[in-house]
Amino acid sequence: MSIAAQTLRPPSRTLMFLEGRAIQELGAFVGALPLLSLAPRGDGHPVLVLPGLIASDLSTRPLRAFLGSKGYQVSGWQQGRNLGLREGVQDEMVDLLKKMNDTDGRKVSLVGWSLGGLYARQLAKMMPERVRSVITLGSPFAGSPRSTNAWRVYEMASGRSADDEDPRFGGSLSVAPPVPTTAIFSRTDGVCAWQGCVEKTSAQSESIEVESSHCGMGHHPAAVYAVADRLAQPEGKWKPFDRSGWRATVYPDPNR
Repeated sequence: MSIAAQTLRPPSRTLMFLEGRAIQELGAFVGALPLLSLAPRGDGHPVLVLPGLIASDLSTRPLRAFLGSKGYQVSGWQQGRNLGLREGVQDEMVDLLKKMNDTDGRKVSLVGWSLGGLYARQLAKMMPERVRSVITLGSPFAGSPRSTNAWRVYEMASGRSADDEDPRFGGSLSVAPPVPTTAIFSRTDGVCAWQGCVEKTSAQSESIEVESSHCGMGHHPAAVYAVADRLAQPEGKWKPFDRSGWRATVYPDPNR
């Protein structure tokens, strides 16, 4: 881990307080459904959506329902609340990913919110032959666990130190998966330092900025549209997100 990553500070108390806007963002998602229907349809490949810390598949239901309406074969993680990498959690995710890939006969795209995004990246490193793409939503893969306001909750829920990295689970978190990877982040994230949620730009990796809370990112209209846009790309023909035209007014330049 770099010195810069180690010295990242958690978001301020003000930003943490503003996480309450996640409720309004859910309302905005419902109101934006007519516009979101204009997002591109996919080719029906399987998509696995992984929830954040303390959350369950209930938290990702709006996103999964929307992706299902776009033709994807969508699954939640099916393990109840995400209480961290406790005994058996990794094996259950591996088995589910294998089952989805074997059943459909096509690679699986992984969408992970916060801690779920860390799982998605690591699964893709372990089984790149089964993964089509990875999309993370406010996932702090490039920063220290203590650059979040959730590390104490993680330790209480999982019974593990937030600083522990299991080398058997994909290796270093900060290393990008060997598949097309998109990191969606917000500079007003009240849980995770946004700098730790940004991916290095490469031939198959990128970052997309949205103006969202952390707890509402999985149903924020701009984030949901970006997820649909990324998933709709033909396999093997990945291109960076296009911010031209109207999108420039919705998606800030992540490199500014």
